[in-house]
This record gives sequence, C-alpha cells and structure tokens, in this order.
Amino acid sequence: MTVKKVGVVGSGIMGGGIAEVAAAAGHEVILRSRELATAEGTVATIERGMKRRIDKGTLAAEQRDETLARITATDNLHDLAECDLVIESVVEDLATKRHLFSELDRICQERAILASNTSTLPVVEMAMETGRPAQVCGIHFFNPAPMMKLVEIVRPLTASDETIEEAIAFTQACGKSPVTVKDQAGFIVNALLFPYLNNAVRLLENGVASMEDIDEAMKGGCGFPMGPFALLDLVGLDTSLSILDALYDEYRDPNYAAVPRLRRMVAAERLGRKTGKGFFEYKRS
Repeated sequence: MTVKKVGVVGSGIMGGGIAEVAAAAGHEVILRSRELATAEGTVATIERGMKRRIDKGTLAAEQRDETLARITATDNLHDLAECDLVIESVVEDLATKRHLFSELDRICQERAILASNTSTLPVVEMAMETGRPAQVCGIHFFNPAPMMKLVEIVRPLTASDETIEEAIAFTQACGKSPVTVKDQAGFIVNALLFPYLNNAVRLLENGVASMEDIDEAMKGGCGFPMGPFALLDLVGLDTSLSILDALYDEYRDPNYAAVPRLRRMVAAERLGRKTGKGFFEYKRS
C-alpha cells in the first residue's frame, strides 16, 4: 500500500502541523475536529503561517495554494472512512485515545493504518482496542511539525513489519527523518529530555538561579537553541506534566517526579505560549 489519503484527528498545534506536512508532500488530507469551526480555524492558522514564510521568501505562493487545496476540514469522523492512514493527535489521555481508536477501527477501511502521535502513552493499548492491532503504530512528530525533521516511529508488540515499513515510507515522503523505537514511555527523545526540563524547574525552585539565567546558561554553555523554560512554554506546561506523570508511572524514577512548582502552574492555567502565560509572558496574536 502507498499512502495517498491521510486523515488527521485533532486540530491543535500538532494536528495542524501534521496536516500541513502531509499536504505539502502531496497527500490529500482530511483534518477532523469535534467542531467544524475549530477545524476551519486550524486551516486558517496554517494559511497565516505559510503567508509569513512567503513574506520571508522561504515559500512560494503557488506552494501555499497547492498545499491548502489538499486540506479538507470536517467535524465528521466518517469522512475519514477512505483514508489510507489516520493519525490521531488529540488530548494526551489514554482513555480518550482508546475510545477514538475503537471508533476509527469501526469506520475506516480494512487496509487503513491507524497511528498515534502520542509522545508517551502505550500504543499497544490503543492497538488492542481495534480489530487490526497489526496495523496500528505510533508516528510521533515534533513541534513545530513543519520545521522539525525527526519523527519517532513507535513499534508496539502487535505491529507488523509492513505497517512499520509504510509508516517509515510515509514520513520519508514528507521529507522527515524517521527513527524506529520500542513502545515504552517517552520513546527516545522525551525519555531523555524531560528529566532535564524537570531538573531545570527544580533548580529554579531551590533558588539556584533565575529562569532567565538558567535558559541563558543552557544556550551558551550547551549550544541549545532555547533554554529549558522557553522550551517548556513552547511544549505546554500541561503537556509536559502529563509526559512526566506517564514517565514516572512507568519507571518510578525520581527524575520523572514532577516538581511541585510545575503542577501548581498547571493548576493556575499558566500553560505557556498557548495561554499567553507560563514561565514567561507572551503577546497573544
């Protein structure tokens, strides 16, 4: 099977990014959200982002028009029935994802591959909600999906060789660099990244340095493109907390136990860039 038609479920930052990546690579894309206005709003956000790249001279107007013409917004899950590949990018909650995979299994054509963009949750538990566990895998893009080259292809115990090969071929066709990883919490990147981010918050809470100085130290001393607090705000503090909780549940490693300050900030709805306030404050566009 060669993937031609792609469904994306979830119209947040990641869902929109994945839809843009797939459409730019020539795939027909169905972007589904629970509300049509939300899905259409995501397409409008994609268009605004592409306009900025046109203004900078990094994208041609013709490329934008061709990409947008391949994306269809919908609020109807049944519109994904003829997709060759469906990637879910909904809230990072296992019960929600399991229910969605059960619905997708019922709706999508038999040969379709169902994939999760989860960054930490066990893909096998989603696979076992379907009657096609051999055709379920993880395809984990990184934010922002149009810019980031890496994709983690997550192989649960149940996935077939053919499914993984198709997932790899799809991401390569999208111009990405896939790596294959076992289905365990955090995969490669987050298993290594989030202890670092968590310990940066611990340094701040212990009064070792200001968040500005910690960010500057990691950029200047390690060559990172952004510091840990700017990165936490970009990822989203609620998402970061969910990832840390999932990692701690699996490994019981103290480095994965979320620092109390992070949990309190999520309770206060200081979630980062998406709410305008996190560790730093941002102008809302």
